[in-house]
Amino acid sequence: MKDVVVAQLDEIQRSGGDGVLELGRGASLQVSSLDKMYFPKDGFSKGDLMRYYATVARAISAAIRDRPLILKRYPNGIDGPSFFQQNVKDVPDGVRTARVKTEGGRTGERIIGGDLLTLLYTAQIGTIATHAWQSRIGSQGFADTTTIDLDPSDDVPFSKVVLLAKHVQEELDRAGLHGSVKTSGSRGIHIVLPMPTRTTFDIAAGVAQRLAERVAARHPDLATVERSIRARPKGSIYVDAMQNAEGKSVVAAYSVRARRGATVSAPLEWSELRRTLRLEAFTIETMPVRLRRIGDIWGAAMKRRNTRRVIDRLLSGE
Repeated sequence: MKDVVVAQLDEIQRSGGDGVLELGRGASLQVSSLDKMYFPKDGFSKGDLMRYYATVARAISAAIRDRPLILKRYPNGIDGPSFFQQNVKDVPDGVRTARVKTEGGRTGERIIGGDLLTLLYTAQIGTIATHAWQSRIGSQGFADTTTIDLDPSDDVPFSKVVLLAKHVQEELDRAGLHGSVKTSGSRGIHIVLPMPTRTTFDIAAGVAQRLAERVAARHPDLATVERSIRARPKGSIYVDAMQNAEGKSVVAAYSVRARRGATVSAPLEWSELRRTLRLEAFTIETMPVRLRRIGDIWGAAMKRRNTRRVIDRLLSGE
């Protein structure tokens, strides 16, 4: 189906940029302005963005399936104004939405990831990066994953972020835990641990925080858990475990970022963490080729949940 959709996008863009995508089983989507430059310095248009998402739809849809999404929209590309959108209304027929509990106990209608129509609709309205909750509808009160974000200061080379990610892997090994690693697509690296079913957000956040503290204590020359930017040591990497509360979101694996080069949040094998690794190697041009070559390594890794016994041992301080 992806090849058919990509061919339609090509034809619509050649014919002026506006048209209707036929997505099968009676589903369709009105698209517009496919020739608008979204990454002007790189020559990538809105159509290029939509073709990328159509090409990797199976992998990214698995990563965000049944997760509420937070949209950051760039209706005129990365050099124009942007804004966050959480609640939605009046979406086209077939776009997945659900009413979910949000901050403060309120409810809101949110877009829910998981199918091609919904994915392409978010791109059609100018969403470049796909941010997803770490829980799913149906089990919204429980954390499906917990994330550690290695967020470097401006003066830190990416090679040091890679080194710290390897130290996080060592800490996971010591604790008997396993996780998967991906570039953030921006400046850092994400380490994500799949949680046991019915893990509370307090426990998920506690796991990430305990690991962050251990890494920072063992490698104070590289890492800090200091939240205040001004108070962080110069040249440090913030080991951020604070994005694990209910309703918090993390950029999804395979998501594009609103950055020069149209970089992508790229799932990695741990063995790929080498000093020569470059964020710029993973883009909307290179990721489809990589996905065909190595498959969806993220989806495979997320199916292997950590055990409650090992998590309890970590939190008890053993």
